Amino acid sequence: MEKETQHIGFASSFHLNTPIISLNLPPPSAISMDGMHRCSANYSPLTPITFLERSAAVYGERLSLVHGTVRYTWTETLQRCTRLASALVDVGISLRDVVAALAPNIPAMYELHFAVPMAGAVLCTLNMRHDAAMICTLLRHSEAKIIFVDYQFLHIVKGAIEIMSKTTEELPRVVIIKESDQQSSYTNGFDSSSDDLEFERLLGTGKLDFEIRRPEDEDDPISLNYTSGTTSRPKGVIYSHRGAYLNTLSTILINNMCSTPVYLWTVPMFHCNGWCLTWGVAAQGGTNICQRNVTARDIFANISEHKVTHMGGAPTVLNMIINAPITEQKLLPGTVTVMTGGAPPASHVLHKMKEFGFLIVHSYGLTETHGPATVCSWKPEWDSLPEDKQAKLKSRQGLQHVGLQGVDIKDPITMESAPADGKTIGEVMLRGNTVMSGYFKDLKATEEAFSGGWFRTGDLGVRHPDGYIELKDRSKDIIISGGENISSIEVESALFSHPSVLEAAIVGRPDDHWGETPCAFVKLKDGRSASEEEIIKFCRDNLPHYMAPRSVVFRDLPKTSTGKVQKFTLKEEAKAMGSLTTKRSTK
Repeated sequence: MEKETQHIGFASSFHLNTPIISLNLPPPSAISMDGMHRCSANYSPLTPITFLERSAAVYGERLSLVHGTVRYTWTETLQRCTRLASALVDVGISLRDVVAALAPNIPAMYELHFAVPMAGAVLCTLNMRHDAAMICTLLRHSEAKIIFVDYQFLHIVKGAIEIMSKTTEELPRVVIIKESDQQSSYTNGFDSSSDDLEFERLLGTGKLDFEIRRPEDEDDPISLNYTSGTTSRPKGVIYSHRGAYLNTLSTILINNMCSTPVYLWTVPMFHCNGWCLTWGVAAQGGTNICQRNVTARDIFANISEHKVTHMGGAPTVLNMIINAPITEQKLLPGTVTVMTGGAPPASHVLHKMKEFGFLIVHSYGLTETHGPATVCSWKPEWDSLPEDKQAKLKSRQGLQHVGLQGVDIKDPITMESAPADGKTIGEVMLRGNTVMSGYFKDLKATEEAFSGGWFRTGDLGVRHPDGYIELKDRSKDIIISGGENISSIEVESALFSHPSVLEAAIVGRPDDHWGETPCAFVKLKDGRSASEEEIIKFCRDNLPHYMAPRSVVFRDLPKTSTGKVQKFTLKEEAKAMGSLTTKRSTK
């Protein structure tokens, strides 16, 4: 690692209770000025907890949470979170203990984002699509002392604990969250005679005069987020109170989120803590519209009923909206700002969303950057460009948001910056205050990720002459065919413009002559049809011939719950298909 590199260092036996030490930083005496004095009057550790406290003071009687018939104000939310934090301490949660949660976008999941850090603990939200074996792995790795689970997923947690019980002496306590507007029965395995706790009963035992456990250091951990599952080895990403605070404010600015927004929860709260907007809506005194499931019908209905101003979602959510049946669509009561990310949205999808009345904010980030890290900031001079050109510009990833120091496209070996020619491909690298603290219990992976003084994303991209970056692929997803680099993103974008294609993914298929060739996995729109030959011809008509897929498979695409296509599954399927041909041909 280069000598001047500044990053967070960890002992090889790193634990969340291990102090975090900044390497190579000058001592306080070297950076102070005569007359400077740090004290409680001019300094307090940054933490998102303060967002909730302020909203309760400023917007106390305003609705904070809406879910079905359930309504809470900001005063009530602060009280509930205070009680829950108190209850957690009473059942034995200590400073920096990990508290896990497996739940959809419901009020309890939102409240945990404040209550857990208010108890001095670390929140670990888990992916709802994980099975019992994976939940078991993550509970063991995180050393969670307690897990909150929605009744719908209780059987998964029970299965995970059964696996753990065979080798682990200390098992996490289980707290069951029942449906918010149901006051009676428990389902899916709740046993009132067991040691299981129930969310509302536990919360009710807490005290309103509980003294909130604020972080002593703003670099203290606030949450532990495991990577989404597009890799076979999930990693635990540590967020600090400081990083969460700064990225929250940056995300508010990205979304042009003024006071008292109405936010519809279509982004999973378990994904990067809802892209930090679990804390962001509180910072602005907004109203959280919760929904257990994400469907086009519910999205349009909630926007219409609650006058939603903001929402978010991966391109798959945008695709769901623009392809919703006419019977499910409703006229928008006003402009709805939608932050999208996770994968570059196709240009035609952005164009259609604009026609519906949605204002798209295109961001890019990773779990390791607290979610959003860059934004394609719109420039007024682009307003006069043709619609198709505007859509292509908006599909770029742009530049760093205000909380990040920088973004660059670099050669991963020499660390030289790529020229801003829109052609030279390099690795996307980021650095600044909203990059993670590190990987939990994985010093080697942390050092590799921060090698050279930048966070190495593993994504490939180019920098355009105006400075904006554009993703081309994951380094592992680039297809090399006959010595040519093929961007799967570019081929997928072309496929999305076919009138019959709903979803598409491109992976490399082994080829005895070319090394590999593009293989398309396609899901068609309901009631539409297309043949393999038609799809291939369409791509050859709209792309250089060498980039066009040589084979097409029609099927549903496997996805993570954050909307990312699980390409590793499709790669295995393409690999099993074998070489398309050994015949030499001209591309």
